[in-house]
Amino acid sequence: MCILTSVFCFPQENQVIKYIGSINSGQANGKKSALRMISNLLFGKKETEIRNPVAVYAENPENVWILSQGNGTLVEKTENELTVLPAFRKAGNRMPSLVGICMAEGNILLTDSYNENIYKLSADGNSLEKFPEELNLERPTGIAYSEISDEIWVAETSAHRIRILDRQGNHLRYVGRRGSGEGEFNYPTHIWIDNDGTVYIVDSMNFRVQIFSHRGEYLSSFGKAGNGSGDIARPKGIATDSYSNIYLVDALFHTVQIFDRDGNYLYRFGGQGREEGQFWMPNGIYIDQNNYIYVSDNYNNRVQIFRLIK
Repeated sequence: MCILTSVFCFPQENQVIKYIGSINSGQANGKKSALRMISNLLFGKKETEIRNPVAVYAENPENVWILSQGNGTLVEKTENELTVLPAFRKAGNRMPSLVGICMAEGNILLTDSYNENIYKLSADGNSLEKFPEELNLERPTGIAYSEISDEIWVAETSAHRIRILDRQGNHLRYVGRRGSGEGEFNYPTHIWIDNDGTVYIVDSMNFRVQIFSHRGEYLSSFGKAGNGSGDIARPKGIATDSYSNIYLVDALFHTVQIFDRDGNYLYRFGGQGREEGQFWMPNGIYIDQNNYIYVSDNYNNRVQIFRLIK
């Protein structure tokens, strides 16, 4: 195991996690271009702010969507530009507690825990509507879409369960109830669904990750409370790479911990700070098809991008 400048050695042979760059307020790649600075001075253009990012979705490093909870908006990065999507520039569309984001058949779905709603953003970013209009949710947080089952999974945190919807937002069934047994939850939060339809759920106050089939059948779990390597203190976002390794953000440790598919601890990267590759209360995580890793670095007001390289 080793740590080099902006490079984190992965315990598997010939694999490293490399720091790629960051997305900051007004800076798509951590740097302002001279042309942008001149334009801002001439036309008085206000920079797009990223404040306390809590979740991120990405197609690739040039197409990234960031939930900026601190100012209640959704920021889009395209190439070297950061913009607030048109629907969020309209009066009344600022969200007090954005938490989760996913893409479902071309539409971005968002959860707002305080408003207790799911919202659907149109593909062009111009309209935002409740999804569906009438759906009673109890503190929705994490959300994910399964292409395998064509279903939407959303964590109802204060109800200690997962609600499963069809693509139109109709209720299908629940998974779980409050408890500490298999398939039971104590404040579930973030959800990740891999390409095979396997579902990973952060069971926050049970200090573990639970894994389910696409049909909602309990498969396994791992994790325990503690402050050692592989222990869980304040779990947040979760994701998997193309090698089925599981990445779990822990805000209290200011790190991303990595486990194998059986839940065995492998490694972690990060640490408290403001430098490249360091975090301050990180929250969400997303891994795209090419193993680019996007981490919403909450108190540093940025999204950091890494890549698993083999």
